[in-house]
Amino acid sequence: MDLKNDLKEQYHAALGMLADCVDRCPDDLWTSGTEWRTFWRIAFHAAYFTHLYLGQDRAALQPWPGSPETYNALWEEGGEVEPYELPMTIEVLLRKDALDYIAFIYSIVGPTLDSLDLDAAETGFEWYTGMSKLSHELMNLRHIQGHVGQLSELLMARGIDINWIGKAAARA
Repeated sequence: MDLKNDLKEQYHAALGMLADCVDRCPDDLWTSGTEWRTFWRIAFHAAYFTHLYLGQDRAALQPWPGSPETYNALWEEGGEVEPYELPMTIEVLLRKDALDYIAFIYSIVGPTLDSLDLDAAETGFEWYTGMSKLSHELMNLRHIQGHVGQLSELLMARGIDINWIGKAAARA
């Protein structure tokens, strides 16, 4: 059994489904919702934390080349935000930017997982203690799929279905 290959396949499948949600989202749904629960923010939250937790620890975060320096400020306390185009201050991530970010994460899954110590007793993140790195990676996959479920339900309410991806080919 090749655990890292299996994880790569599942990360690629989950990211493919997230990208499908983003791609199929109608313009009016992209910015609908209340404050922290807008479609675009849920999609970006899923992508950002997948990206962050994919690494061994916070220091291992490979910056997204398309991001403004303030993109992690989305998760700090704040109020409503307005649409924007990168690289301005973060207000609303445009669908193209979200798809570019998901594609970036997709591209680093293989090399990042190859470098992980899945036998580490801790996650590498101080807010997740008493959890092994392997368990943390499994939690990360559950997290992204939870948000894919949210987004796909919003789409299904509009009569838009996404493609189920059971397994995607692992790439190096």
